[in-house]
Amino acid sequence: MDSASLPLEGLRVLDLSRVLAGPLASQMLGDLGAEVIKIERPGAGDDSRQYGGRPFIDIGDGEEKGLSSFFASANRNKKSVTIDISRPAGQALVLALASKSDVLIENYRVGGLARFGLDYESVRRVRPDIIYCSITGYGQTGPYRDQPGYDGIFQAQCGMMSVTGYPDDHPKGEALRAGPGIVDVSGSLYAGIAIIGALYGRDASGQKGRHIDLGLLDCGVALMSHAAQTYLASGHPPPRRGNAGPGGVPSDAFRCKDSSIMIVVGNNEQFVRLCDVLGLPDLSHHPDYCTTELRIKNRKFLDAIIASVFVTKPAAEWLERLVAAEVPAGLINDLAMTFKDPQVIHRQMERRVTSPKGVSFCVVGSPIRYVGAGTPHYEPPPTLGQHTDEVLTGLLGIGLEQLAELKSSGIL
Repeated sequence: MDSASLPLEGLRVLDLSRVLAGPLASQMLGDLGAEVIKIERPGAGDDSRQYGGRPFIDIGDGEEKGLSSFFASANRNKKSVTIDISRPAGQALVLALASKSDVLIENYRVGGLARFGLDYESVRRVRPDIIYCSITGYGQTGPYRDQPGYDGIFQAQCGMMSVTGYPDDHPKGEALRAGPGIVDVSGSLYAGIAIIGALYGRDASGQKGRHIDLGLLDCGVALMSHAAQTYLASGHPPPRRGNAGPGGVPSDAFRCKDSSIMIVVGNNEQFVRLCDVLGLPDLSHHPDYCTTELRIKNRKFLDAIIASVFVTKPAAEWLERLVAAEVPAGLINDLAMTFKDPQVIHRQMERRVTSPKGVSFCVVGSPIRYVGAGTPHYEPPPTLGQHTDEVLTGLLGIGLEQLAELKSSGIL
């Protein structure tokens, strides 16, 4: 997909965010064609550049640790510009860049950028129609507005952990957090939707610029979706069910001869086909299991019957039979298996990029596809300050002598 065919071509995003939710939001806009200028601290950069406990990628730049895989996950298709925003000269540069930008994304604590003169009110004086997106833990208002927070805290507070894990009467019964930073990721998607909606309102309907107030706890509560609605409708919090789904039954992970398989039976027709595959045709007509409501009521007994059959054959053999019978099923993959999956390969969810030093490495692809538009283009995550000279001279018209002075004084 060449850049001219991307829907956000010509849009400029100034990214003052760090770590995950904000950078993922701006990365998504960059994937869709926007020019994303990432502002980072001189000499240090985004905190996630240093995140340990994860592998670092050798990109051939001579750095001892290389590129943090965490940083690489959220910063492709961006330009890195180093500016010290704690100093007036740096603040002036950021305001000048904001005056030439359509969107600004930041995830400082509430009021954090006001002390640098880079809050919404200050920025809109130089760009009245700016779409200014603030991503914080708890939003700009409310009793928790000043508290710090991380993804695991939001998963606990939004109720997600209360419905994740095995029930209390199970030997492994306890609340669990989801493995990935799912609230941060969902927050980035909500931010992207809010930004694109505000841009449409501005550009198609003549509306003014907007300040978007996105709280990650709000995003976590919204992410609870039908589980939250179940509580609101009944007054009873839904229980933890392990791998069992809340709707169609059977819906669970079943141990096979060698590994496990996940199945979800959503209606009576699929249940009939499942029973045929398992060699239990009479089970589909059993008075305890012949409707979805009965299967939910008697799921414990039904699951035990099904489990006794699944364990007799390898998971791959069962999967082949289930797929042929159009029963929804899938292997429980680790990530090595995921990226070898033929569907994942076909959809190009592993993409290869090349660093400025000519070293290629892989990143996770975007799931967004525009039919007939070709293959998305990916630029590698930038090295720290890689585009400082390019952006400041090309966009702001700063001369080489002034650039040198800014560097020698530590502003850049």
